[in-house]
Amino acid sequence: MLIHSIKQLITMRGGAQRGLALGNLGLIENGAVLVQDGIIQEVGSSDAMLRKHPSEDTFDASGFVVLPGLVDPHTHAVWVGDRAREFEMRLQGKSYLEIMEAGGGIVSTVKAVRQSNVAQIVSESRSRLRTMFEHGTTTAEVKTGYGLSLDAELRLLEAILILDETEAIDLIPTFLGAHAVPPEFKNDVDGYTRLVCDEMLPGVKKWWQKNAGSRKLPFVDVFCETGAFNLAQSRRILETAKQLGFPLKIHADEFDNLGGASLAAELHAASADHLVVTSSSDIEALGNSETVAVSLPCTPFGLAEKEYSPAQEMLEKGVTLAIATDINPGTAWCENMQFAIALACRYLKLTPAQAIAAATINAAFAISQNQRVGSIEPGKQADLVLFDIPDYRHLGYRFGVNLAHTVIKKGKIYPIRGYDD
Repeated sequence: MLIHSIKQLITMRGGAQRGLALGNLGLIENGAVLVQDGIIQEVGSSDAMLRKHPSEDTFDASGFVVLPGLVDPHTHAVWVGDRAREFEMRLQGKSYLEIMEAGGGIVSTVKAVRQSNVAQIVSESRSRLRTMFEHGTTTAEVKTGYGLSLDAELRLLEAILILDETEAIDLIPTFLGAHAVPPEFKNDVDGYTRLVCDEMLPGVKKWWQKNAGSRKLPFVDVFCETGAFNLAQSRRILETAKQLGFPLKIHADEFDNLGGASLAAELHAASADHLVVTSSSDIEALGNSETVAVSLPCTPFGLAEKEYSPAQEMLEKGVTLAIATDINPGTAWCENMQFAIALACRYLKLTPAQAIAAATINAAFAISQNQRVGSIEPGKQADLVLFDIPDYRHLGYRFGVNLAHTVIKKGKIYPIRGYDD
């Protein structure tokens, strides 16, 4: 299939965009993309490509802006239930940590998940994933972390694998057994840390090797934060995971600066995420590493907080910056990466071009999928989104409506707002 007459083709060619280099779109006016067997074969101008491939089936993309499929590198999209009552509590002045201490927060969702089977988890999560896809997200990282016991966490992993096999969106799993301290370990965080290291991580590896075929081991993540796991506990979990062969991620600096970002850089984690109150020294460590900084602007927005990631300092210090939705039931029920782009423009002070790069190629690097997705280049998966907009800057400029017209996933066309042959 030759997709041709694209008004603006945003290729994102050239690899990760570090620091102030962020925002190189690789834009081709009147562009074209040749796709075969779900893989991009060639990219160029429409006139040249139509002459070169006169016998190919065609898809007329006249008037559309075409981007790589959006990549959401930090989500908690698989869960059951909701936490609408806690939203009301926050409006009444309760803080996130106060709600957690009162038995709400993550532990509330844990209770619901522990009472659910795999079929229920799959059923409730499916619609969220479809909404993400309809808004242009073609690849997403998805975390466990709402089980906090080996059995419940494995049910979440099983649900993620089922959804990955049955939905168009590609899912990249992360084991987040260290998301919070479960009620039965409320006064023994070290004890739960030992459980994660000594039983859960080996158990996950054994289960994965038996049930996930040839897929690589999932990421392992930890919530390094006051009220969750301190720096020493986070280090122990991540070092144990690394010894077992797991790739690493970390939640860090959402509320307090404990040094998690520097730990991520030291351990060569794929990403460090949240990063709202990250210190200058931690930012410098990230800038000197290959670890991607993933900002989650929907989360402070959802919490009505004033502080967002210090993105401009990150760019000045050479950090590879990505953005994500952080979709979760407590603080950011948002399936829409377009909205994350809009927030990044307003609160991280990114240009639309920078925000798009952070939501595509850099986001792909944050989940180690950059060889497969994140840009429109020969050899990569044919994941593209046709946006019904006159100029790429409308992403970021506009919000509150779905601008995606058609999603192409592995070369298959999925009309979102209707496709007229």
